[in-house]
Amino acid sequence: MSIQANNPHQILSAGLGWTRLEIIFWLALLLPFVLTPSYLSLASQIAITALFAVSLDLILGYAGIVSMGHAAFFGLGAYTAGLISKAGWGEPLTGLVIAAALAALVGYGMSFIIARFRHLALIMITLGLGLLLHEAANSASWLTGGADGLQGVKIRPLFETFKFDLYGTTAYAYSLAGLFLMFLIARRLIHSPFGLALRGIRENWTRMPAIGADSQAHIRKIYTVSAAIAGVAGALLAQTTETVSLEVLSFQRSADVLVILILGGAGRLYGGIIGAIIYMVARDQFSGVNPQYWYFWIGLLLIAVVILLPNGILGGLSRLTVRWGGTWR
Repeated sequence: MSIQANNPHQILSAGLGWTRLEIIFWLALLLPFVLTPSYLSLASQIAITALFAVSLDLILGYAGIVSMGHAAFFGLGAYTAGLISKAGWGEPLTGLVIAAALAALVGYGMSFIIARFRHLALIMITLGLGLLLHEAANSASWLTGGADGLQGVKIRPLFETFKFDLYGTTAYAYSLAGLFLMFLIARRLIHSPFGLALRGIRENWTRMPAIGADSQAHIRKIYTVSAAIAGVAGALLAQTTETVSLEVLSFQRSADVLVILILGGAGRLYGGIIGAIIYMVARDQFSGVNPQYWYFWIGLLLIAVVILLPNGILGGLSRLTVRWGGTWR
């Protein structure tokens, strides 16, 4: 193999190309508009959950930062979008930008603490952040609605034309567009020298400074980006459902997105999307059969995946799909 072929910049640039399998995958996400129009609301929820999973994968799968309270940024984005709507500014795109900015600001502040710790201490810090914001939202009932949730959220039609209604057509198109745009940003980051440095930090945090990489600065940057994307996901949920409940800040939501990444495969951006599709569809079907014990079946599915496919479902699929146009990026 030539030296030129081993050039890191060429390898990273090659990763930015789209494989045939990726193109087919994104086109397939348009099929619900035609094949299952009655399930577009569920499809919208899947797209939002997938975006949330992608945000966590940036710090967990690529930088090795385990977060047990990532719903803090999701909920922050949801409440931001809901509150500015109640204040009279219901334009959806502006709401997304403001939610992302506020989540990024809080994430940036937290990143100075996150970048200093690893392992168990890091888990406890992120868990504490999530619980803190959840309790704050519950206590500030005059602002958030407390346990009753934030009611009266009114979102204006998208581009003053497309209304958010019970059919879910606009909601799914809007959520899918948000997922795709944020995915492009995440993909560009991962297939860059910055993304390569993140992988190095994940593998050996203490040795990266020896080659000139500032581990703490890189962690602060990716944590801020991850928080912003999670905020966008939360804002999408608030805007498409026109309500915000305390559940958006719950530990359950943080735990669910971890389960999704384990199912799909962490360290692969598509793993979060695949995991979200499988998890949300399974939850919808299992809860329909047995509303009280549906999580039992999710647990069995998780155990089976961990035992049979330790790299996640996408890791197993990747070995089978190389012949169909290359691996997943």
